Amino acid sequence: MTAGAVRWWRRAPAAVHRTWVRHPRWSLAVRGALAAALAWLVGVVAPAPFSEYPYYAPLGAVIATTTTLARSVSDSVRTVGALLLGAGIALAVDSVLVPSVLSVALVVGLALACAGWRVFGGQGAWVANSAIFVLVLGEGQDAEYVGAFAGLVVVGAAIGTGVNLLLPPLLLTPSGLALGALRGALVEQLDDLAGRLDDEGALDAEEWERRRRGLFPTIEGARAAVARSGEASRGNPRAWRHGDRARSQAREADALGTAAEVVDEVVRLLVGWEGTGRDDVALGPRLRPELATALRAFADALRTPEDDAGRTDDPGAAFARSLDGFRDVVRDAREQSGDDHFVAGALLVVLRRAADVLDG
Repeated sequence: MTAGAVRWWRRAPAAVHRTWVRHPRWSLAVRGALAAALAWLVGVVAPAPFSEYPYYAPLGAVIATTTTLARSVSDSVRTVGALLLGAGIALAVDSVLVPSVLSVALVVGLALACAGWRVFGGQGAWVANSAIFVLVLGEGQDAEYVGAFAGLVVVGAAIGTGVNLLLPPLLLTPSGLALGALRGALVEQLDDLAGRLDDEGALDAEEWERRRRGLFPTIEGARAAVARSGEASRGNPRAWRHGDRARSQAREADALGTAAEVVDEVVRLLVGWEGTGRDDVALGPRLRPELATALRAFADALRTPEDDAGRTDDPGAAFARSLDGFRDVVRDAREQSGDDHFVAGALLVVLRRAADVLDG
């Protein structure tokens, strides 16, 4: 075996692990398949009448096998409640009406009305599913069918929850990647905006409005990923080993959320007051270079230590100093011109908010 092949084999496990933790859907598929297989075996060996309907046990397992342990438990409880309610609706209607178009319509109508109850969350559709199953498939053996149906789903859900408990996902890597993507998008927009201010031309309102809105999916993606990671940590036996990392991500998410709001407001102000079609621009050639310097310092403060490995100063402190310089120039401009420079003052206040968060 060549030296290159040896190095590849040594690196392969780490590469596989990195890929695995980056894609939680893969672990979800494995856990779901394992839980369904175990549930099927339990359904097959269960006594009659359960063994006549073994396929309902894997259904419960799949319902309970979600991306987080906390959601696994809550989804299982809600689904079982929805199934039992649907079965009750079907039994009640079947006791007073013979199977017909009217009975089907009544069962489905009542089930769909109950499916929207907040207590069921996203599992409300199982009310109607259960009602139709019991009405159509359980005809003539309602009690036996309902018992087997509900019992096997409960057993399968318990197995799925148990698999999640034994192999609980933590989701810190996907949330870290999402935060990194947001950080990079904010840095890129700040650098581009600073460069545009250096050009001394008016900002194209349509272009920057499009770029501002283009950040929304990245922002929402990061928020959703962090929320899933936080949910995955609740009740997770692995969470205590990674508590520092989880808390660090939570702080990073808060800081980047504030930074995203600040960048959005800065772009809004500049598009409105330094955009094309305005004769009375807010900053002009004297204030624009100072603001561009502050925006670059803002971008540097957002970069990770790995991005700025050669830096020796504190980027957060440098950002604060750049804002002090921008403030002094705005103050001098007010005294010399007599103008209020309200927009420049608003930009300073907004950027101070980001500096305070990043410094903390």
